[in-house]
Amino acid sequence: MVKSLRSRLVITPWLIWLGLLGLILLGGLVAGILVFWKGLGITNLTDLVPWGLWITIDLSSIALAAGAFSLCAGVYLFGLKRYQPIARTATFVGLIGYTMAMLALILDIGKPERFWKAVVYWNTHSLMWEVTMCVVLYLTVLVFETLPIIANFEWLRSRFPRITTMMERVHHYAPFLAIVGLGLSSLHQSSLGAVYGVVKARPFWFKPEMSVLFMFSAIVGGISLTLFASMLASRLTNKAKVNDALIERVAHFVGYLLIGYFYFRAWDWLSMTYTYDPGRSEGLNLITKGPLAFNFWIVEMLLGMIVPMVLLLYKPTRINPFWRMVALLLVAAGVVAFRWDTNLAGLLVVMPYIPGQAIAYASYRPSWIEIMAGAAIIAYGLTAFSLGVKYLRVVDHSLVTEEHAKVTVEAVEPVRV
Repeated sequence: MVKSLRSRLVITPWLIWLGLLGLILLGGLVAGILVFWKGLGITNLTDLVPWGLWITIDLSSIALAAGAFSLCAGVYLFGLKRYQPIARTATFVGLIGYTMAMLALILDIGKPERFWKAVVYWNTHSLMWEVTMCVVLYLTVLVFETLPIIANFEWLRSRFPRITTMMERVHHYAPFLAIVGLGLSSLHQSSLGAVYGVVKARPFWFKPEMSVLFMFSAIVGGISLTLFASMLASRLTNKAKVNDALIERVAHFVGYLLIGYFYFRAWDWLSMTYTYDPGRSEGLNLITKGPLAFNFWIVEMLLGMIVPMVLLLYKPTRINPFWRMVALLLVAAGVVAFRWDTNLAGLLVVMPYIPGQAIAYASYRPSWIEIMAGAAIIAYGLTAFSLGVKYLRVVDHSLVTEEHAKVTVEAVEPVRV
């Protein structure tokens, strides 16, 4: 009996990967229970720095999920049908990203049992309310867009064929869902920046370009993560099949987007150097000369924009799968660094309420409870994507409809190098 069990139980890299993620999830579950039991007092969040690691994970998850609305808009609104397989992956990544954001917010808001009040009691003058409503509604749209993908689950197809047939039919409404998704996601991606941009008490945030920066970074980061995840999955398992020429074309487009993103980010930085502005200049010093300087100059500007821009616009490195993956990963990391830097630079500078008082500085370092819970949220995202690749074929560019198959082949063949 024992020998038969041992013969059946074969330790594979897949099981080791799931086991590692399971341990992280278990640690995060313990951390989450402690937060709900004892409150936010056991974290390093304070009245001066109320938004820390969890909000950065929330902002980054939503930004890196933006490939869903960007690519779906290109496929269903602009007629770029050849990129439908990539948009399919982006939709699943988008659903994962938004649920990760919801998990981070449940931990961060302190009173998670009251999450429904924003939906019932409308505060139409609040940007936070607009973001909440758009996130809830767009998450609903993503669920509908993902139904045809979930219908690929063999266990579900064999036991509930009628249900999976109905789920697959949702694909016919994809153009309508893309239009609704584009509107909702555009609203809240820009409104996330506006939430920061209207806070007059935080001069470093109080500027009109915040919405543009948040929107631009989300589009660039979201598409990059989708492409990177697709390429990585195809190299780790035969369950994932990609059309490298399609990915190369979209990566080339990302390279051009990086030019615009770099321009706006550099303009935002340079515009704050023209004159001294209390609070804003101190925040700029934190980013350019203080503890956040490495993040800004190296992770954000150099590795997050300049290096991948060169790699993706220079054809020999772009068509090389290794350097393309490096560039796409760097873009995603740069977007995360941008959200972290922007959030902390505004919080660490404390403006005085009494005239004549000097500007003070706060400090923040995530506690182990925050790190464990945050790591579990990331582990959840990796687990969901891993299971999707293995059982739902979320990265399979051979899954195209009959009407688009010919278009895809004709569009891809000339790109051979």
